[in-house]
This record gives sequence, C-alpha cells and structure tokens, in this order.
Amino acid sequence: MKSHQAWTEAVIESLRDLTPTVREICLRPAGRVPQHAPGSHLQIEVLVHGRAQIRSYSLVGEPDGQTYRIAVKRLDDGRGGSLAMWQLAVGDSLPVSQPQNHFPLDLNAPAYLLVAGGIGITPFVLMAQTLAARCASDGKSVRMLYGVRSADELAFLPQLQAQLGACLETSVGQPIDFVAEIAALTLGGQLYVCGPAPMLDAARRAWLASGRPEADLCYETFGSSGACAAQAFRVQIPRHGIDIMVPADCSLLDAIEQAGVEQVFDCKRGECGLCVLDVLALDGKIDHRDVFLSAHEKQENRRVCACVSRVVGSVTLDSAWRPDP
Repeated sequence: MKSHQAWTEAVIESLRDLTPTVREICLRPAGRVPQHAPGSHLQIEVLVHGRAQIRSYSLVGEPDGQTYRIAVKRLDDGRGGSLAMWQLAVGDSLPVSQPQNHFPLDLNAPAYLLVAGGIGITPFVLMAQTLAARCASDGKSVRMLYGVRSADELAFLPQLQAQLGACLETSVGQPIDFVAEIAALTLGGQLYVCGPAPMLDAARRAWLASGRPEADLCYETFGSSGACAAQAFRVQIPRHGIDIMVPADCSLLDAIEQAGVEQVFDCKRGECGLCVLDVLALDGKIDHRDVFLSAHEKQENRRVCACVSRVVGSVTLDSAWRPDP
C-alpha cells in the first residue's frame, strides 16, 4: 500500500559511463521538471525479469528545469534492478515519480562533514555545490570524505575537486575513521553520511559515543548487499495461510505482496521502518540490511525490514494486514 504519488513518463536522453560500474542516466520527462533541493531522489519503475519494480536514485547536480540526472551502479549479484537500468538505451521511456526528499540539507549549521561511500556520492554532488558557495560567503566550513574500494570508482571526482578543492579528501580501500573525524568537527556541526549499511552503522556508533545531538547526524542508504549472498528462502505467514519461497532476485516485501498480503511501505531502502514485520520463528539467519532497526533489535531477530533484509534458511512472520470481511 504505497502512498499516492504523481508519475509521468520520461525518455532517456543520454547515457555516460563515469566509472567501469557507474553509469549516469539523463531523463527528460514530459513537461517542465520541478525544482529539487539537495538530497532529493527519484523513484523509477523498471522491468526486472518481466516484473515492474520500483527503484530509488538520488538526483545528481543542479536542476535545469528540463531533465533529471541519476547515476546507477551495476551490481552483478544484486536483485536485478541495476542490471535492468544498465540495459536501457537512449530513446527508451519509463515511469518516474516527482522528486522526494528524505535527506534534506540544513543550511543553518556552523560546519558540515559530508561522508560518501561508493555510489553514495550521488546526493552529495548538489550538496557540495550548495555548501561550497554558501560557506565561502559566510565563513562556515565544509569538508567531504569520499571512500571507494578502488581509485577507478571515484565518480564525479573532477567536478567535486573543482567545487571543494582541498576540502575534499578521498580514501581508497580504507575505512573512514569516524571517531577521529567527529572529534575534529566543530561543535554544533552536522555529519551527513550516504553509503552502504556497514558504513552507516559505524557512523552511528561513533556519533552516539561522542555525545553529540542525534539530530545533527543525517544519513541515507542506497541499500546494502548484506553480509550473505542473496539466495532463495522460505517464508510462512500463518495468519494468511502463506507458505512461499522468496527468489534470490526478489525482495521479501515484493514476494509477500505478490502472494496477496498487502504491506505498508515507503522508502524501500530500509530507512523508514514502515514495512517492518514481526518474526515468530526463525530457522537460520536474518541478514539485516536496513538502517532502521538498532543493533540490539537486529541481534534479537524479533523484527525484520521486509523491503531490504533477507533470510538464510526459513522464517515465520506475522503481518498487521487484515483482508476485508
């Protein structure tokens, strides 16, 4: 049960490979494109193995009133969405939503630390541009740390270097030292993080340990590949008489909806928690891929975020949905 959104058809105007695994896609929707603020994202409906599925992508760069720009990282062992996006060609069309923003930029902080991991750089392109101009005029400070596994994956690097100069630092193959970086951040400063779930977990642990206000830590995830390779698993929902196998290329959320169990959801990135289900029994292991549940809740294995998390083995769940009498 997705909240209502306005959708329109958009045509792919251009494609550009930024790195061996990151492709920029320029989309031109019908009519004028609404302005979007830093941190905004777009939802796109794409056919994955013949099924219409929704994926979210951060909007990259300043809005021009005519097109949307996104960047998609190819994940060969993912659920198929990125591979489907990479198969698109110039002239193809697909439905896109209006821009949404669950990662807004507060322009009133005294200092900013932006930390990106891999494809998590996408929302920071416009953030960096906005902050570089504003901070230069009012004396505030902004730094960006950009971590990747290999140097050839530094997408948007020339543009970011031009915007931030020496305030941009890259890290190749090394984890970010969040404890040290947070200690160096001006009091009252804000930390913005976007990247894989383990990076966000490390950032949250360090931030909470620092004693700084939780509201000054802002983060977004593009999803997590998890600790375990995606594989099929069994799901039972006794309340609805459901006993199904979730394929390796399908999310738990999509599988139970296809089985006729309606589910409330929003972000589909493991952030909002609307799709959380109660775990009644577990035979195996839950691969928690969300950033909504706390570390303690993940250890308890009493709840699971259906949109991103998976299971190795089988699980029995309960749903809040009740069919009409």
